[in-house]
Amino acid sequence: MTVRGVDVASYQATDYSIRGLDFAFIKITEGTTYTNPKWVAERKTARDAGLVTGFYHFIRPGNVTKQADYFLSKITLRAGDILALDWEDPGVTCAQKDAWIRYVQKKTPGHRVILYCNYDYWTNRDTTSFAGDGLWIARYNGKPGQPGIKAAWRFHQYTSTPIDTNVGNFTDKAALRTWAGASSSATGSAPKPTPPKPAYVPPAFPAGLAPGKSKPSAMALQKALRGSGFLTITDADLSANYGPRTQAAVAKYLEKYPQYKAKGVKHDVAIGPKGWAHLHRLAYGKK
Repeated sequence: MTVRGVDVASYQATDYSIRGLDFAFIKITEGTTYTNPKWVAERKTARDAGLVTGFYHFIRPGNVTKQADYFLSKITLRAGDILALDWEDPGVTCAQKDAWIRYVQKKTPGHRVILYCNYDYWTNRDTTSFAGDGLWIARYNGKPGQPGIKAAWRFHQYTSTPIDTNVGNFTDKAALRTWAGASSSATGSAPKPTPPKPAYVPPAFPAGLAPGKSKPSAMALQKALRGSGFLTITDADLSANYGPRTQAAVAKYLEKYPQYKAKGVKHDVAIGPKGWAHLHRLAYGKK
């Protein structure tokens, strides 16, 4: 790893050494009441040295949107600034962590929003594997760039001696700048956000498949069973006959969702009207 950086808070001097560094992360806020009194001077040290600069918030239990707004109210962002959430308080849930990151992503389009946490939090407390635009993992194992996790990561904090020191998972500083969205223009304007994708609209129910209607044709049923993983079949194998393969697939579906078996049917594996609708949603209702 050739991309190196540090992270600083009020414990460090404002004129920390920038020799051999490519980036710096600076603590700004904690909760809704604390602001690092040195952060502006620490930012100046980083920017004067041409470092890619990031800022982080130490999250505490409580209203996460208020904490995010408090954090963002302190900064005038430039293109290429990275934002990070520092998740170390055991009273903060994984859901609160996710909510903070998503809220800040929405409020700051064009900027990377990442998660900082240590190895224990990532492997034992995290339940969603959500780290926004990248994971900044702390593990002091003496192996820069080898944090020992399976998940993809962007930054590895590998020691705190004599200062919190990190490597970035980038080929060089130029690659880091590109990833962060840094602009080469004098204005320093943030890159335009990617337009959101149109909302996904699932296909309409085939004739007879809507809730409360009779069962659909065998071919419509076969397509729904295939789309939801209960039947392996090609378009060429589709048939208008409700044959043994289709019946076996229906049996697999009802084994998993017995509540959708047609009432009063004793000698056949038939799905009730609500089941047709449920099966269609399984097959087509998601991207």
